[in-house]
Amino acid sequence: MTVASDHLPKHGKRPNRLFKNVMAKLASIPMILTALVVFVGGTGWTVVYSFTGSRMLPRERWVGFDQYERLWDSDRWIISIKNLGIYGFFCMILTLVLGFALAACLDRKIRFESAFRTIFLYPFALSFVVTGLAWQWILNPDFGVQSVVRGWGFETFEFNPLNDPDTVLLGLLIAGLWQGTGLIMCIMLAGLRGIDEDIWKAARVDGIGTIKTYVVVIIPMMRPVFVTALVLIAASIIKLYDLVVAMTGGGPGLASEVPAKYVIEFMFRAQNLGQGFAASTMMLCSVVIILIPWAFLEFGGRKRG
Repeated sequence: MTVASDHLPKHGKRPNRLFKNVMAKLASIPMILTALVVFVGGTGWTVVYSFTGSRMLPRERWVGFDQYERLWDSDRWIISIKNLGIYGFFCMILTLVLGFALAACLDRKIRFESAFRTIFLYPFALSFVVTGLAWQWILNPDFGVQSVVRGWGFETFEFNPLNDPDTVLLGLLIAGLWQGTGLIMCIMLAGLRGIDEDIWKAARVDGIGTIKTYVVVIIPMMRPVFVTALVLIAASIIKLYDLVVAMTGGGPGLASEVPAKYVIEFMFRAQNLGQGFAASTMMLCSVVIILIPWAFLEFGGRKRG
């Protein structure tokens, strides 16, 4: 009892946790209020008015699920969902694979590592508009890759993905990978640097090869890192807009139309707020579908641990 009493504050009372770090809590109040008003309030307002017949201005003329029925009856919306699904599938897989491969190479403590890190991460510092415009020039058949290769003597070479409905998503994918892989590489590299060196020594003693060690030992240990990377990639895929507008404008035809562009078009050009709100609500649902498994894996796993 004597030892335990030495650690208690005077008068035998524990300090109230409510008043611990008071200044830090007070400083966070504006941020919390902003998040509640702008994000939560704006989200709730959007969902509510998606059930109205709002056109150029919001108005409380309730139409139930009519906007959602029109949305899913629209060929343009269905095509945008399919385009995003194809782009998202390949973008998620290739970004993870390339990001981890680059991180694994840098983790071997190569020379000029900091220079390579800067080079690979630099595209992420650019906006999607700048990236889109740059790759629009690179993929232009008149003075881009096709023109350069033909100048080398390969007169029959053709590479014009942005003007072909069958390959336009490939052009978007190239630009998206160029910009986003560097961030995933840094996240994976941080996870690899957190692996105890004794694990690598034990694997070498057991005669396990490097690739097998990564696949069997290292990658399972980096599950939280992969989950975080997946969430970041998925969020960037869902809100894909700037890259499409800068590179293709949604064309040719509707071959590169995406949901975010559909929302912007109906809210600001077609002056159909109700339809735009319904489309943005469906995008919100897709984000929630991603966040719920992430929260379960991230926090539920800790509780079980």
